[in-house]
Amino acid sequence: MRFDDRVDAGRRLADALDGLRGADAVVLGLPRGGIPVAYQVARSLDAPLDVLVVRKLGVPWQPELAFGAIGEHGVRVLNDDVLDAAGVSVAEQARVEERERAELERRVATYRVGRPPVPVRGRTVVVVDDGLATGATALAACRVVRGQGAARIVLAVPVAPDRTLSRLRAVTDDVVCLEAPAAFGSVGAWYRDFDQTPDAEVTALLARAAEREREHPRDDEGSLPADPELEVPLDGVRLAARFALPGGAPAVVVFAHGSGSSRHSPRNQYVATELNRAGLGTLLLDLLTEDEEGDRANVFDTLLLARRLRGTADWLRREAGLPVSYFGASTGAAACLEAAADDDVLAIVSRGGRPDLASAATLARVRAPTLLVVGSLDKQVLSLNRLAADRLHCEHRLAVVPGATHLFTEPGTLDTVAELARDWFTSHLTGPDTAVRRHSPA
Repeated sequence: MRFDDRVDAGRRLADALDGLRGADAVVLGLPRGGIPVAYQVARSLDAPLDVLVVRKLGVPWQPELAFGAIGEHGVRVLNDDVLDAAGVSVAEQARVEERERAELERRVATYRVGRPPVPVRGRTVVVVDDGLATGATALAACRVVRGQGAARIVLAVPVAPDRTLSRLRAVTDDVVCLEAPAAFGSVGAWYRDFDQTPDAEVTALLARAAEREREHPRDDEGSLPADPELEVPLDGVRLAARFALPGGAPAVVVFAHGSGSSRHSPRNQYVATELNRAGLGTLLLDLLTEDEEGDRANVFDTLLLARRLRGTADWLRREAGLPVSYFGASTGAAACLEAAADDDVLAIVSRGGRPDLASAATLARVRAPTLLVVGSLDKQVLSLNRLAADRLHCEHRLAVVPGATHLFTEPGTLDTVAELARDWFTSHLTGPDTAVRRHSPA
């Protein structure tokens, strides 16, 4: 069976994937040719569409023969059989990867045009391409998605050789392929029209899919209520929270309060309002129930609080379909850092935080860009934050607010906190870079 073009292939593939309709699914297309196919699948399943940028590493004197592939977040996959057979040296591999890495970064910037990636953690992810030959690119793509916390990975392609599919079944939960011929030839041979897909078409289809999501948001059972006061069902408890989501918000900031505080904290409510005005969603969360707050040991149980933060972040990604950042105050900041060490959050802001309550090993594992805001007159906490900053290996900054004490009650100081948080979160809407960047304290 030959396909007329990628649109035809996408529609036929969507029919084969109809069982995923109504599931919490995300469709990721591999550029460039996989995007027209994935667009049809996403539209049929009523699922969000995003791009998953990977690049094939081709043998220098035979570029169509892949010795591996690279993906976002520093993923690299090598095919040792091809490397051995072709005799590609380490230096030649490095030159090819350098060139392809630059193209990968260009494509990410071109295709996303400032839009944050669709969150995949805890969801079913359908990885779509227009066809596979060696499968190196798809293998890299699936490993990227697995590393981002996908609950289930379904690889879906119109055509691929069976030997390639066998290899990919080891890194996926399911493989859907319409044609798996023994005599394969090439992907293009299975299409009547296999013209190259230009960048402009990729960008246009992604923009069209994003617009469809904004105009027709899904109202699934269990979606977030309009009432700002809600409860987060988690770990056998229900945690009280206050939620706000401006239209078109690109992310949600979860607030973790300090000891003796709650979602009613006027300081955190003030900062949250400023973030809402900047277009960000906010969730002011009580990490303990009223009964639990009676035991002071729970207030300083950073690991318990961190588990609940991670659970809340996963719940938000499912219910709101948006990526998450953390804002922590006092002991809540330590919980944010502990949670972020094992989670994929966009950014962290600490206000008068106690990062020293997180272990040194935890601080070293944090990847999310982190802003530590401390008052200049809060000398003991300032000293603790300077020590913690030295242990962070991620992008970070220590911002000292002149004339402020621990609670930032001095005129204008809380305004400064809100502005710093707003700028930090809005400038980190695409997730942490893979490269380590160190910032000097302010």
